[in-house]
Amino acid sequence: MAHHASAKKRIRTNGRRRKINRNRMSRVRTFVRKVEEALEAGNHETAHAALRGAEREMRRGVNKGVLRLGTVSRRVSRLNARVRALA
Repeated sequence: MAHHASAKKRIRTNGRRRKINRNRMSRVRTFVRKVEEALEAGNHETAHAALRGAEREMRRGVNKGVLRLGTVSRRVSRLNARVRALA
């Protein structure tokens, strides 16, 4: 158990940040899932539009510190290749 005021505050802050980060990651996964579903359906226009939204959300995750830049770049690249192959 924390005894110092700073440690107690850090525990409270970590709990709040955890909730925010979980929400952000859930949002990213939702956007990626929309791209996956459009790819499964074979709809290029919907997949392309969903990819733009997913990329924006993932890049935002990088700026917020939830995801790493290399991870996002790799995922966007792979999704983009699949959308292009659909066309």
